[in-house]
Amino acid sequence: MPVPVVLVHGIRTSASMWRHQREVLAAAGHPVLAIDLPGHGSRLGEEFTVAGALAAIDAGVDALGGRVVLVGLSLGGYYAIAYAARHPDRVLALVAVGSAFEPGGPGLAGYRLLARLIHRLPDRGLRLHTFLVRRMLPPAGAADVLAGGVALEVMDAGLRETGTLTPLTDLAAYPGRVWLVNGAWDHFRLHQKRFLRASRHGTLVTVPGAGHLVSLHRPHRFDRVLGQILAEVEARPGRDQPDSVHGRAG
Repeated sequence: MPVPVVLVHGIRTSASMWRHQREVLAAAGHPVLAIDLPGHGSRLGEEFTVAGALAAIDAGVDALGGRVVLVGLSLGGYYAIAYAARHPDRVLALVAVGSAFEPGGPGLAGYRLLARLIHRLPDRGLRLHTFLVRRMLPPAGAADVLAGGVALEVMDAGLRETGTLTPLTDLAAYPGRVWLVNGAWDHFRLHQKRFLRASRHGTLVTVPGAGHLVSLHRPHRFDRVLGQILAEVEARPGRDQPDSVHGRAG
């Protein structure tokens, strides 16, 4: 029976970024739900907090029966990792996409400073964001990103809250299978070997020709990767139990 899948978006985007994957997964028979985190999409204007983000994921897992494959990209990947560590009994497998960079130190501080400077623009950075999205992504991917609106107010709070997370500790705490999926050109894969070592049952997958937003940049290649992951989860005997073998792939 096809496993249910919850999809968690990146910062400033929304559930709309997963339109293509929702259609592909639904066509394959998977119950699938893409959620909006606080301050994004249908929840624009809400305060972004760690607790609120984890509660949003929890509600999505509940909506699909309480046991899912959890897929998160970028910001969503960090919160998917955190959720899996706290609720391992509710996560059949974890797929963290574009989220293999430790969120702290000078890198995060510099990112927050840049976000504050952009936020001072007259339009709060809307034109710049729209230009970059349309420049970096295929037309369909850009349309999907922009369809749910742009979370202009969430950057600083989102980055600040994410800086309190401990993804390496959380990966070590989660007993199930973990796939770290990164585009070959993704700057957020700098610490992917640390993330892989921290995972008890981890596999690293690199998608050729893809950047950070791999599911949008190379959607069909990402579909194949995700399809292989789901097939492996479904084929596992006693899939409700954690794996006992630590698998790794480059």
